[in-house]
Amino acid sequence: MGLELVVDARTNGVWLSLLRDGKLIELHEERGNSDFAVGDIYLGKIRRLSPSLNAAFVDVGHEKDAFLHYLDLGQHFNSWNKFTKDTMRNKQSVHDLRYFKLEKELDKGGKIDAVLSSSQSILVQIAKEPISTKGPRLSSEITLAGRYLVLAPFSNKISISQKVKEPEERKRLKELMERILPKNFGVIIRTVAENRLTEDLEQDLNDLLEKWKKIHSNTKGADAPKRVLGELNTTTSILRDLLNGDFTNIYVNDPKMFSEMKTYILGISPGKEKILKLYDSKIPIFEKFGINKQIKTLFGKKVPMPSGGYLIIEHTEAMHVIDVNSGNRKGADGQENNALSTNLEAAAEVARVLQLRDMGGIICVDFIDMHEKENNRVLFEKMKEFMRSDRAKHNIIPPSKFGIIEITRQRVRPQTEIKTAESCPTCSGTGEIQASILFAEEIEANLGFLLLDRKVRGVMLQVHPYLEGYFKKGGFLRSKQWAWYFKFKVWVPIIGVGSLNLLEYSFVDKENEEIPL
Repeated sequence: MGLELVVDARTNGVWLSLLRDGKLIELHEERGNSDFAVGDIYLGKIRRLSPSLNAAFVDVGHEKDAFLHYLDLGQHFNSWNKFTKDTMRNKQSVHDLRYFKLEKELDKGGKIDAVLSSSQSILVQIAKEPISTKGPRLSSEITLAGRYLVLAPFSNKISISQKVKEPEERKRLKELMERILPKNFGVIIRTVAENRLTEDLEQDLNDLLEKWKKIHSNTKGADAPKRVLGELNTTTSILRDLLNGDFTNIYVNDPKMFSEMKTYILGISPGKEKILKLYDSKIPIFEKFGINKQIKTLFGKKVPMPSGGYLIIEHTEAMHVIDVNSGNRKGADGQENNALSTNLEAAAEVARVLQLRDMGGIICVDFIDMHEKENNRVLFEKMKEFMRSDRAKHNIIPPSKFGIIEITRQRVRPQTEIKTAESCPTCSGTGEIQASILFAEEIEANLGFLLLDRKVRGVMLQVHPYLEGYFKKGGFLRSKQWAWYFKFKVWVPIIGVGSLNLLEYSFVDKENEEIPL
């Protein structure tokens, strides 16, 4: 089945889910305010220096000062610093770096107070989004990412992704870049550039140079703090980074977004726009693809596995702890083999959950004890294999003598947290519930108000699937749905939505927009 992207455009933002063979592997929420996203470039102002941390705190307009460590300044910081100062003073009148004299590379063992001073303006890039009480993490080693290339100003180095294995192709790509790359610009050639046409790579380079021109233009005479270049939104960046032959379908439920995505895909990968499909159905898109159910299952404290085992996931201030349990799994191959089978299944699920929830920092996974060293080696190798598709930087340590595998995973965005525990849908914790017959009468009364008093047309009722069955049960003579038809002379479609609580309901129109009472 390959990869599928499902885009749910809602009134308060956009949710994106990435599915592999129908299984949810990534979930992103994109809100209207996209400030301080990873990749954004800001003109910041140094608020204070901290020699003990060898770092600086920078004002980029966030409520919390951003953090910039000396090692994140980058080896070309002196050139960046000179370019920023000259541009702000209009001494660097053109964006072209052909005649720009590169400065000496930064000493890796230097001190922050020897390079920066308070109130100094500096160009920085968001490396980590604000998380909890912390401001953004910054880098002055600024790069511009495109579809096939990553542009690195003030560098003359050409690097090629290690995943491009063919020597002839590596040679072709390097010779091409040496021919078209402007002076004082370096480049990283991405994996997706392999076997691409020369004009595709040239167009991508020209697009990145236009971004560089925009940075120069927005820095001229600017006052810090100011955003000088915004990264692509989440939807577009996922398409840019992941769109390849593995993608089979992209579904989106908003016509405007469908048009924008089609235009973007035509620009970066002509022919691929055929896999983009506009979803137009009364059933919510996440419900149709079973995503709501997977979210409920995978974001709880207890994550079940197909065999009957389960994971218990606990989060502390310092780390995440995951415990593997065999549950009611039964096997006739002996304790050691059963433990290995459960652990391998758990390893695959752990890799999926880490990527899905975007969990970062230190993760300790307590697998079921195995006594044979070979089995522990197999588990370790499989864990690395399952984590290979994770785009976040990570490191995995072999199992300890207690059967614990430690993982460190880069955190660049706030962890995705979705509340899966539900309060009682009928009593809200009071211990008293509304009689079910009164609940049905309440829906009927509100339905009458919409149809008879307000004369609303095209009304549809969304309820929990159990209630959908209850209202439809009995067919032509006995069901509530037919009773309403005879009473109101209007047929009311009833749609089961698994994300609703048991006694929660809503009225929607044909565009799936909620009808207020």
